[in-house]
Amino acid sequence: MQTGKAQQHPSFFSLPDTTIPARVAMLSGATAVVYGSSLVALNAAWYKGYPKSSFHFFNDIHEWNQMDKMGHIFSAYFIGKYSREAWRWSGLPRKEQIWIGGLSGFAFQSVIEVLDGYSSEWGFSWSDMAANTIGSALLISQELAWNEQRIQIKFSSHLQSYDDPVLRDKARQLFGGSLPERILKDYNAQTYWLSVNVHSFAKTSNWPRWLNVAIGYGAEDMLGGTDNFWTDNQGMLHDYSHIRRYRQFYLSPDIDFTKLRTKKKGVKVLFQVLNMIKFPAPTLEINSKGYMKLHALYF
Repeated sequence: MQTGKAQQHPSFFSLPDTTIPARVAMLSGATAVVYGSSLVALNAAWYKGYPKSSFHFFNDIHEWNQMDKMGHIFSAYFIGKYSREAWRWSGLPRKEQIWIGGLSGFAFQSVIEVLDGYSSEWGFSWSDMAANTIGSALLISQELAWNEQRIQIKFSSHLQSYDDPVLRDKARQLFGGSLPERILKDYNAQTYWLSVNVHSFAKTSNWPRWLNVAIGYGAEDMLGGTDNFWTDNQGMLHDYSHIRRYRQFYLSPDIDFTKLRTKKKGVKVLFQVLNMIKFPAPTLEINSKGYMKLHALYF
């Protein structure tokens, strides 16, 4: 059993743990600029073309088999994670670094939720706020307890093909046509993972320190928020309810890149970025259709 004071987890900035007001001011200013410009860009890309409305609420807990909620958890977690890493550089006391950095993801996602509240297409969603809270809480609680992330949230996505011309057109309307849009918006192609670093829980074992076990969740054959029929702009009804929407559960090995030893700072930063992505690997799938599949390589 370890005793004594917890050791400070090394930042990939690798600078002294001494509070420097200039660094605090620099990080505060940089955070404001990045968040502000991101919100401006998001407002132009996501909300442009949709009419505004008075602030209102919207209950979307039953939509998209909760894949959108997984996206909120992931976003809040990783925005907070990178912000927390940056705040190590400030030299502020450890708990202040954790709370300021960790809550950054929640704060950013909350502003987006307020913007949703003023859009006639969406609305302020309490379930989205709950997902934001879960993402930030997972980050903060682990930092406070262990000063490291033993359980990480990761993301993977692949291009989903839609052979039917009607479905292809519907997918383009829902998820966009460019590769970045399809990766970020097509819930049918996304998987979210809880990646557990086993060695962190059993430090005296021979388990490789970089080898994780990941549990994933996805969903497929979703052509709308809650059902698979819709009316197009010409007033024609398309009923694809024969396509059954289903959930997918995965088990797969993974790599924790931050556990790979290197003395190069640039490589450490790269590993931190790579660690948000689930590494392609053999994967067992069990889905709500009652089928079990073994993927030789799944991403």
